[in-house]
Amino acid sequence: MTIIITYFVHGTTLDNEQGISTGQGQGKLSPLGITQSKELYQFLQSKKKKYDIIFCSDLTRAIESARIMFPDQEIIQDKRLREGHYGKLNGAKEDKVVYEEHIHKPFPMGESLVDVEKRMRSFLTFLKENYNHKNIAIVAHKAPQLALDVLLKGKNWKEALHEDWRKTKKWKPGWKYVLE
Repeated sequence: MTIIITYFVHGTTLDNEQGISTGQGQGKLSPLGITQSKELYQFLQSKKKKYDIIFCSDLTRAIESARIMFPDQEIIQDKRLREGHYGKLNGAKEDKVVYEEHIHKPFPMGESLVDVEKRMRSFLTFLKENYNHKNIAIVAHKAPQLALDVLLKGKNWKEALHEDWRKTKKWKPGWKYVLE
């Protein structure tokens, strides 16, 4: 059994532009985020990229991006793909949301990164049970992507955080993962 996953992050949001960590708030794409999603759509069209199934987080910013990127395909929303729950820090300034401090310790009234990893493990089990040999696209957020780095690329959380493309500025039009 092999499932190919291509992971896309949602476009830039109004909160992102103001230095706010939305967390599990809905968030809304900014004009830049809409443009980014349209550019990804054009890129995927130019490369003739095709996916059997499209999943996205059930948060507005991911849904908006997914609808722009995959306008002619059914998109399945799944709450397990939500951003990390920052609890009292949902909507706080970015400098207050320090992932490195919440690998095992939950955010106040929220969840830890290990909790996000558990959600993503459940999602991967669901994929294995239902989508064998499929090529899947996911449109979601930072914490679930980092959890895939831990679950499918053999990284620990410190490595995943240290090597995160958001810190290295090495954005790509989709990250590939293989689920076997």
